Amino acid sequence: MNKKPVKKNPKKPKNDYRNILFAVLVGLMLLLGFSLMNNDTDNSNEPTLSEIVQMANSGEVKQITFVGENQLEVELKDDDAELITKNIRTEQSLEGLGLEISEENNNQDLKIDTREADTSGEVISSIAITLLPVLLIGGLLFWMMRSAQGQGSQAMSFGRSKARLYGNEKKEVKFEDIAGSNEAKEDLEEIVQFLKFPKKFESVGARIPKGMLLVGPPGTGKTMLARAVAGEAGVPFFSISGSEFVEMFVGVGASRVRDLFTKAKKNAPCIIFIDEIDAVGRKRGSGMGGGHDEREQTLNQILVEMDGFEQGENVIVLAATNRSDVLDPALLRPGRFDRRVNITLPDRKDREAILKVHFKKKPVESDVDLDALAAKSAGSSGADLANIANESAIVAAKHNRKVITNGDVTAAFEKVAIGPERRGKIMSDKEKELTAYHEAGHALVGHVMPDSDMVHKVTIISRGSTGGVTWFIPPEDKSYHSIVEYKDVLARMLGGRIAEKIIYGDDRVTTGAGNDLQKAAELARDMITNQGMGKKLRNQVFHTDDGMMMERIVHERQYSDVTAKLIDDEVEELIIEAANRAENVIKANKDKLEALKDALIEKETVEAEEVIEILKGSKLPSNAKLASV
Repeated sequence: MNKKPVKKNPKKPKNDYRNILFAVLVGLMLLLGFSLMNNDTDNSNEPTLSEIVQMANSGEVKQITFVGENQLEVELKDDDAELITKNIRTEQSLEGLGLEISEENNNQDLKIDTREADTSGEVISSIAITLLPVLLIGGLLFWMMRSAQGQGSQAMSFGRSKARLYGNEKKEVKFEDIAGSNEAKEDLEEIVQFLKFPKKFESVGARIPKGMLLVGPPGTGKTMLARAVAGEAGVPFFSISGSEFVEMFVGVGASRVRDLFTKAKKNAPCIIFIDEIDAVGRKRGSGMGGGHDEREQTLNQILVEMDGFEQGENVIVLAATNRSDVLDPALLRPGRFDRRVNITLPDRKDREAILKVHFKKKPVESDVDLDALAAKSAGSSGADLANIANESAIVAAKHNRKVITNGDVTAAFEKVAIGPERRGKIMSDKEKELTAYHEAGHALVGHVMPDSDMVHKVTIISRGSTGGVTWFIPPEDKSYHSIVEYKDVLARMLGGRIAEKIIYGDDRVTTGAGNDLQKAAELARDMITNQGMGKKLRNQVFHTDDGMMMERIVHERQYSDVTAKLIDDEVEELIIEAANRAENVIKANKDKLEALKDALIEKETVEAEEVIEILKGSKLPSNAKLASV
């Protein structure tokens, strides 16, 4: 299939030339004004006509020449003197000027001459002086009118689509350029076949899909996959964000939708990609403006345009979102977005492949273990992994190294995952001891709990907004979590606060556990309301969509006050149970807590192997075990 040439609009020149023209016009008007002022100002040093006559009668004048009818040129005998030119009245003559030629007045050698005046220069000067102000004023008015037209055209362009057109680039994106996401590639390959060989499908009565929705967390490569579809099919690619449709002016979004689809049909076969479609595709009736909301008008126009696709037009709409749950049902029905491709966070194998792509063009030492990095970066998106690779290069360059070392990769991973170190933050000995007890409490409880993740590192060096960090990394990727796992995580979260309580007393606990308590409360409430993991409310969910603000305002909650009280009681019970389990573990292994605290004060950072060695022999007391869930 031959690629259809994509018309590239040349960049319009900026308005700099208008500013230059305006400056030139202003300069010319100023020069004209100065010229007229100078012409109107007589030179006080020039002699008057009567003085010239006296000079002639006294013998100081060599020659007088009448130029035309109204000008007099006087040449003095002094060689250094300049030629004097004076305007005279037309009726004046030599006698009229009072000039007498006689022996008594010593002017017998005075020459009198006449010649015709050259009026061509005067005519041009007169015309220039007359027309130049008119031309300058006209040019200024023209510039002002053009500026007004430019502003008007800019206002009229509100309704035009802001989609960026890609196609025929030197470097096209292909599926082979994207690591991981193999299942998504397989689904999208069908779209490529539809675009490249439409007749093959039409011959058996297959209808080309009108739209495909790419759903996945941020940073998983939805936009890149959409561009890869266009690159594989060799067709133009219109890209626009959902938020670019909507302006403060009513009707602009719908107009831009019409303009976008009109352009796409002219460039068919092609792909329209709408990123973050949830910006305009949310459920209707959830906005502040009701049915007349500008966003809803834009959504209605998208629905109409997708319905207007005719067989054979070969225009496919790809859209991406990470909030498919808030989209309007009409947008998701067959005939609009026929397909749905779920793009998940990469697993360990895909993470390693993505890391190899991003480290491919970087100088890396042979001992850098990308497989180990992929293992401990569970939950990272493709964008996160790209950031780790870039940060690794930055760390190496900062230390004046020509190649990236394993230490650079580790430092970059920790910086991206838990924030940069703040070694400049000064802590007193008391604060350092308290932080060491706090982090040792997290590590001890997490190490002892049977269903907790493994300790990766413990540090009392401040990172980000935290005073210290105890880092747990799961040994493998997990898709599901059990009640016992979540309960062990809750106990681990509260281990820092409980360690402070045991060492310093209940009234001496600090604000250092604020973030831990918040996360524990969120996890406990999620277990009860969204996962059905309560005792009295087992297998019941009370999910409320956080994104639909107006639904929460307009509609009543779907459960009673009695149920709300039960939810609160269940959450409180989970927190109390986790705190008691953490307290029992720390009291039973207080010597291990002290040992790890001492190591942290001495070294500030303790790696996983040393933590395991210090906590070796710690035990789970019977009163910290879960009875039944």
